[in-house]
Amino acid sequence: MFGWLTGFLANDLAIDLGTSNTRIFAKGQGIVTNEPTVVAVARDHMGTRKVSAVGREAKEMLGRTPTGIEAIRPMRNGVIADFESVSAMLRLLIRTLHGNRGLSAPRTIVCVPVGVTEVEKRAVKEAVSTAGAREVFLVEEPMAAAMGADLPITEPSGNMVVDIGGGRTEVAVISLSGIVFANSVRVGGEKMDEAIVQYAKRRYNLLLGEQTAEEVKKRIGAASPTGTLEEMEVKGRDVVGGVPKSVVLNSDEVRDALSETVSTIVEAVRISLERTPPELAADIVDRGIVLAGGGALVKNMDVLLREETGLPVMIAHDPMNAVVRGIGSTLDKMDLLSEIAVV
Repeated sequence: MFGWLTGFLANDLAIDLGTSNTRIFAKGQGIVTNEPTVVAVARDHMGTRKVSAVGREAKEMLGRTPTGIEAIRPMRNGVIADFESVSAMLRLLIRTLHGNRGLSAPRTIVCVPVGVTEVEKRAVKEAVSTAGAREVFLVEEPMAAAMGADLPITEPSGNMVVDIGGGRTEVAVISLSGIVFANSVRVGGEKMDEAIVQYAKRRYNLLLGEQTAEEVKKRIGAASPTGTLEEMEVKGRDVVGGVPKSVVLNSDEVRDALSETVSTIVEAVRISLERTPPELAADIVDRGIVLAGGGALVKNMDVLLREETGLPVMIAHDPMNAVVRGIGSTLDKMDLLSEIAVV
């Protein structure tokens, strides 16, 4: 009984530890944290590292830090690249949420990409445990996205979900609470931002910051022609002269910049469809494909996939939060969690 009581008081958590953003779902409360996965690290004269800021505060420092402070993204392509920074970030976030409400540390569910190695799984578990969790379960991201999109994952029918995250895109066919086939490519929102940076540098000799590139993608980026030409003034540094400079980009240019990245995502979906068992493929013809993740919000991404596959393509409700809502729903369904958790 005491174990049950402490578990209840601990406020169990579900964490979507993404390359671009980290979201936390608290049992009985919903999404309580949605912060950029960025950590600002300060070094003293002895070289000792200390986390000085996390989340939005740290993201505002990207490209603007003085000597001795570094703003970093500790996740790369959906996996941990800087163990200490991830642990410190999670510790701060969990401590802020958990406070003194519970008698024990929270039980925690965390998302991982499909096909992560044993070393990568262990790194996630250790980082979350070090941050204060008493028990850690891992769930694959496409499964979580499918649950967040309200797909009937427990039924004996095929459901295809395409989760376009910050660091990678994952395509999965799900049936009977399991992933029948999955395809993961290291292309996502951040690659789109990089493509815009490279385009501006190549075409205009203009070096853009990553936050500017992200804003361009959100405002005038598109996967296929929208029928309307949009423009946006961007400011950066002239590569040749080294002085500040501004140019006007239009939506056709941005679409051209994104074309290679978008084509990689389309090809990943096409390969997944080719390798799906015939019975499940027949279900997908009827049910269609569901898009989740921040990349689903790029204009006409659904239209392009619909044209390329000939299948119905829908965007999940609140696609950016589909993954964390999906794993958050399992906090009340331990039987389902035991079926879908990876070991």
